[in-house]
Amino acid sequence: MKPLAERLRPTTLDEYIGQEHLVGEGAVLRTMIESDNLTSFILWGPPGVGKTTLAKIIAGKLERPFYTLSAVSSGVKDVREVIDRARSNRFFNAKSPILFIDEIHRFSKSQQDSLLAAVEDGTVTLIGATTENPSFEVIRPLLSRCQVYVLKPLNSENLMRLLQRALTDDTYLREAEIQLGETEALMRFSGGDARKLLGLLDLVVSAHPGGKITITNVMVEQVLQHMPQAYDKNGEMHYDIISAFIKSIRGSDPDAALYWLARMVDAGEDPKFIARRLIISAAEDIGLANPNALLLANAAFDAVQKIGWPEGRIPLAEATVYLAASPKSNSAYLGIGTALELVKQHAGAAVPLHLRNAPTELMAELGYSGGYIYPHDHPGHFARQQYLPDELVGQKPLWQPADNAAEERMLQYMRRCWPERYGEQ
Repeated sequence: MKPLAERLRPTTLDEYIGQEHLVGEGAVLRTMIESDNLTSFILWGPPGVGKTTLAKIIAGKLERPFYTLSAVSSGVKDVREVIDRARSNRFFNAKSPILFIDEIHRFSKSQQDSLLAAVEDGTVTLIGATTENPSFEVIRPLLSRCQVYVLKPLNSENLMRLLQRALTDDTYLREAEIQLGETEALMRFSGGDARKLLGLLDLVVSAHPGGKITITNVMVEQVLQHMPQAYDKNGEMHYDIISAFIKSIRGSDPDAALYWLARMVDAGEDPKFIARRLIISAAEDIGLANPNALLLANAAFDAVQKIGWPEGRIPLAEATVYLAASPKSNSAYLGIGTALELVKQHAGAAVPLHLRNAPTELMAELGYSGGYIYPHDHPGHFARQQYLPDELVGQKPLWQPADNAAEERMLQYMRRCWPERYGEQ
């Protein structure tokens, strides 16, 4: 029997659950599909949120030839063969076939290069799927030819709809007379992953054959304890453990951070995936309390790119311990968040004239750059002048320094420069 996730795979947009921001009424992908005006794009999101399903629905709805490649098992030769087949089977004025590439982030540069011409000239319409940030893993020329659409983890409402659909639409589960007594454990362990949720439901039902079943939290937890290898180890390693790793660094526990690092090393996790998270942690959690953390994390990323496994574990461990043992500050992280909220409220705020560029005589005559004070011409390389838009003058500081030695020094300097803004609270 097919797995439950395959038995329930939707075939139309109306059956598709979640991602309303992309496929809901009037949303960008639904509009593109309904107008049959499909362009190449990349679906970026965590596992089990419907990337592959969405690609198949689109191909079926538009009745186009559908070719699929997996980046794990396909090489440049496979890519060229599919493109040649698509080119030879395309009739005059027919819409271009769809080429779906799962885990496109695993394609090498040469494999991605082999796609460029076919995507650009319309031989194929590319749909890529990735769990990794395309900015890091997809080459710039290919990325510039594709839109990127972000898929979100399914929320509890989506997951409940999926559970109810499974119990009412699947022939096997309907005959088993299953009741949902409790769902908290199902929701918690699925983590917004539809495939994981359905796989877990399958496991619980298989562990209690015959008769009526009322699913409880204890029942779900017992199944997981007794059948750990059957429960999506890759998904756990990729998301749950990286979460524990980052939270251990944030919590200044180098022992725990090293343990979770070792779990990922032992599982053969992509070292660049770990190194990228270290860079993010260095900027978000250590920040201005120890700016050297970002330098070391970036150096670790460069090192693992050059040496890979198994030696890559050493610079990763060095960066992990350094970050975990560093003082912590998220003041820059909070500052940019506050600034982005302010931008939403004042998106059209004008740049003061004295801060504008004046590359032409006319712009200079209009006052562009007029009155600007060059700080380096003044004592201490500082001169008081207005840098914010007029309507934002007097706002509470966006950057609120954290309580650590490095930012205390910055605060004292700010108090000398801007006493009215950073004076004693």
